[in-house]
Amino acid sequence: MLSYQEIISTLEMLKNEHLDVRTVTLGINLFDCASHDLGTLQTRIRDKIGRIAEALVPVCDQIGDKYGIPIVNKRIAVSPIAVVCAPLGPDGMVAIARTLDACAREMNVDFIGGFSALVEKGIAAGDRSLITALPEALAETERVCASVNVASTKAGINMDAVLLMGRAIKAAAERTAGRDGLACAKLCVFANIPQDVPFMAGAYLGVGEPDSVINVGVSGPGVVKKAVERALASHPDLDLGQLSDLIKRTACKVTRVGELIGREVAELLEIRFGVVDLSLAPTPNVGDSVGEIFQSLGLLAIGVPGTTAALALLNDAVKKGGAFASSHVGGLSGAFIPVSEDLNISDAAAAGHLSLEKLEAITSVCSVGLDMVALPGDTSAETLSAIIADEMAIGVINKKTTATRLIPVPGKKAGERAHFGGLLGESVIMAVNNGVGPNAFIRLGGLIPAPIQSLTN
Repeated sequence: MLSYQEIISTLEMLKNEHLDVRTVTLGINLFDCASHDLGTLQTRIRDKIGRIAEALVPVCDQIGDKYGIPIVNKRIAVSPIAVVCAPLGPDGMVAIARTLDACAREMNVDFIGGFSALVEKGIAAGDRSLITALPEALAETERVCASVNVASTKAGINMDAVLLMGRAIKAAAERTAGRDGLACAKLCVFANIPQDVPFMAGAYLGVGEPDSVINVGVSGPGVVKKAVERALASHPDLDLGQLSDLIKRTACKVTRVGELIGREVAELLEIRFGVVDLSLAPTPNVGDSVGEIFQSLGLLAIGVPGTTAALALLNDAVKKGGAFASSHVGGLSGAFIPVSEDLNISDAAAAGHLSLEKLEAITSVCSVGLDMVALPGDTSAETLSAIIADEMAIGVINKKTTATRLIPVPGKKAGERAHFGGLLGESVIMAVNNGVGPNAFIRLGGLIPAPIQSLTN
């Protein structure tokens, strides 16, 4: 039972601190749609998504109105298309992407994820077709999101796949040159991808998941920032241990709200409830930034010395609070630090406080990794692959999820700005060291072996 004070503080979060349910994501298993015939496959996919997802948006709106809690995004995640559509070639994969896009428009959802492949140990025919199709599929569709898992702690890093992804990102950017390479904003490259992520662009429905499931992602940067500011205003002598406890208790309240909404949506849709993702998800709005939390803790900006320690504290406290509030936690469950989607982080990059190297360093203590990072348009495919490989190594060695969402902006240089619009925001283009010239290491390809699980220093 919630106390009176807890109810009042939750109402304050909703009214003044940007608390919302960032996404309700409906996972749909498409394995029973498989067919060698493209037309049959498209029909089965349209029928199944239409049957299960038809009521998703109306029900989310109904529950949001009932509790006065905004559900910002309603999304669909499907089984990895490289497996569902394994017999198809690249042209067939593009046709499936168009089918998914049409389904998303018809269901009125923001995005549909799952145009995905899992290639951490090797590339099958369907995987190769999907990766080949990525540039055209992402450039010609509006709502389709893609992800490719190229590494895991158990398998190592598939450097052949890493090289292919660098080329795919480069080609996707060139196909959307007039929109600052927007297609790349819908493409994540992962290490240790979870099977139940509700956030895009990495959402897909894993092989071990049910036929359909509701997963929820909450927001909360503004709530955490306000809680820290209020506490320090009242008690300036608080130390970091006490602030960690404060963030933990705040995250607990935020998670309860997310689980309440998710369970009620799942009940009305008669679909199993899955998980709450505890990630702090920012927006490009003032007061809803992960970067602002760092300033509330006393740092000049995200990226200055002390940032890694502060992010480690924040991430751990959010996980502890969320784990106490819910027995069904999943997804990424870490602080997102997307450069263009977070106003404060974008400003820190523009001011020179945050470099690509520092951004990579702090991803070692949080989820997602190099997220929504705009790079110079002349960054080569090999350099993109090398940046991906570095980030994958952090995830593989540390037994955690990391990812990249890199956007080489055609025709623009470091220091200029890229504009993506909406929640994707805008950002200064970050400089890349050694951004030109060959990279023989990446060309070697092969599989970087899985790391030893002992001798962990």
